Amino acid sequence: MSFSLIGKSIAVSATLKLNETAAILKAKGEPIIHLGGGEPKSKTPIDAIVSAVSNLNSGEIRYTPADGTPEMKQAIIRYTEEFYNRVVSYQNVIASQGAKQAIMVALQAILDPQDEVIFPAPYWVSYTEMCKLCGAIPVPVYPMDGTFYPTLKDIELFVTPRTKCIIINSPNNPTGAMYSEDFIGEIVEFCEKKGFWLIMDDIYHRLIFDGKKPISAWKFVKDHSDNNKMIIVNGVSKQYAMTGFRIGWAVGNKKLIEIMTNIQAHQTSGPSVVLQKAAVGAINGIQSSVEALRLTLENNRNVMLQQLATFDGVRCSKPDGTFYCFADFRAYTKDSTKTANLLLEKVRVAVMPGIEFGMEGFFRLSTCGTVKDITEGLERIKFALDPNSPNEIYIGQRKIVRDWL
Repeated sequence: MSFSLIGKSIAVSATLKLNETAAILKAKGEPIIHLGGGEPKSKTPIDAIVSAVSNLNSGEIRYTPADGTPEMKQAIIRYTEEFYNRVVSYQNVIASQGAKQAIMVALQAILDPQDEVIFPAPYWVSYTEMCKLCGAIPVPVYPMDGTFYPTLKDIELFVTPRTKCIIINSPNNPTGAMYSEDFIGEIVEFCEKKGFWLIMDDIYHRLIFDGKKPISAWKFVKDHSDNNKMIIVNGVSKQYAMTGFRIGWAVGNKKLIEIMTNIQAHQTSGPSVVLQKAAVGAINGIQSSVEALRLTLENNRNVMLQQLATFDGVRCSKPDGTFYCFADFRAYTKDSTKTANLLLEKVRVAVMPGIEFGMEGFFRLSTCGTVKDITEGLERIKFALDPNSPNEIYIGQRKIVRDWL
């Protein structure tokens, strides 16, 4: 059979595939501990549920505008003013089916085949495949100092005549690194000077730790005309623990949003009216759930770092935010995919192999679960990988004897 070159070039979403495999095993009664997913376990805010139920009870479940309902757009405008100190109009806003769609449609609106898109590494797994779907070339940039904090010089080294866009995800998935205000300011100034599009993937910007505050890239913008090439992307999935609602958004110049709306209209039409109602309820409602989630994640991060410190040879930079630790397991593995499969098979722990994020020998470990999940999960991993650990362990009701090292 004949398939498109783009279709054949796209890899499976590693995160979604892992979630599927773990869910199947769990449904079979297996004692799975999921340290791989990017999904908070807290409940959806009650304001979101009430808003959605009210709409369902009305029986008026209809098509919505391709760029989102007026109510949804007004909530995004309010959010943008509160967190970015930026007043925008309806024409500057599009609501999408998740932040992922917002990024994808933005890239389709600005990229031509063979354009290059720069983003710091490690990187979210979908950036590379999104670029390929546009016929563009992903260009990951690894900081020269070996940290997870890039400099402008690192970025400049990879700029070519084909560079069209830079994507910044801070705090970063998978590392949890929050880039400095100086770096964000330099990137904004650099993109304005070069005429590059700048996508700020801010999906984790309120889930930050140690007293840090969200950084608004708009603070550094000098060109406040409608020719500005800044695109701010956000959504309800992470901060409100509403991953299944699939509502995200982008804020940009009016012509960009018009083109994105035209593309989205032919792809999926507008997001569900019920889910937009829920998102509006979350954004406009009581915000205590966000702070409760942030505090839980900060505590879970600390517990995971303590547990990782008991491994000989494992290193992990302290995350500034998100709900991930990106741990260096190269002392135990040279093939993170093979080892991740071993962990799932032998000790029923799901982790994300670092190679999917551009770093072999690492694992992305999620802190979304309970403290018990974290401690027991890492105990199982230590049993599976460390020959100096006890040779037996109970997983559920079964005693496992290690015979693979």
